[in-house]
Amino acid sequence: MTAEAFAPAKINLTLHVTGQRADGYHLLDSLVVFADVGDRLRLTPGDQILIDVSGEFAEGVPTDDRNLIWQAAEGAGWYGRVQLDKVLPHGAGIGGGSSDAATVLKTLAAQDLPTPKEFQLSLGADIPVCMAAQASRMQGIGDHVTPVKLPKLPALLVNPGAHVPTGAVFSALAQRDNPPMPSHIPDFATPQECAAWLAGQRNDMQGPAAGIAPLVDQVLAELNCTGNILLARMSGSGATCFALYPTMKAAHHAAYEIETAHSDWWCVATELS
Repeated sequence: MTAEAFAPAKINLTLHVTGQRADGYHLLDSLVVFADVGDRLRLTPGDQILIDVSGEFAEGVPTDDRNLIWQAAEGAGWYGRVQLDKVLPHGAGIGGGSSDAATVLKTLAAQDLPTPKEFQLSLGADIPVCMAAQASRMQGIGDHVTPVKLPKLPALLVNPGAHVPTGAVFSALAQRDNPPMPSHIPDFATPQECAAWLAGQRNDMQGPAAGIAPLVDQVLAELNCTGNILLARMSGSGATCFALYPTMKAAHHAAYEIETAHSDWWCVATELS
């Protein structure tokens, strides 16, 4: 049976690096939400794994066993053709590859091909939270995922086309034992309340990423000049940045401002939840 699925962009509203284990895995504490923009997948059973990639960001996406989609399908014991419409930029800090793989695993689990959590984590720390695909607190090495109640957050996502290797950003961290988020995340009635609380939190990878790709600071500076902005921050290991607004109308106005100045930047107004 052919199945179609949606793999949403993952946005780290916060990303606190709180330690590093002896085996090298970093410990994280992150508030994660998902956008209403993402990749689309179509899975058709067959006798071998094949990946076809189309879409704006198809170039550079591997179609062999380097692709997390391939690894996810093979680990679940599924073979067939995966058609991927690549809407999200890759290597962008918004979990495109992880969300694709997690979506494959969720789709196959619904067809009685579940995979153990250990295997999911072997594909990457973002896989479990991307399988949840809802507002969550992600802790540890990605193995602790707790649902969080948040209001819908009007937002603008901007990527200037800079690729920031995650490993290089971790290597550039000056400190790895930073404080976590507060133990309790409050209930927020509005985007304004949520943004005000988020302003007291961090993305510990933002500074190191900007050191590697100075365009990150430029994007943040320009987002902070848009009208009605509540908060601007980088997502994940970069270089995609997000800005929060009180309404979708304000987010669309900001998108127009950024697109007018930088037609070569990826710029999408979206709702996060």
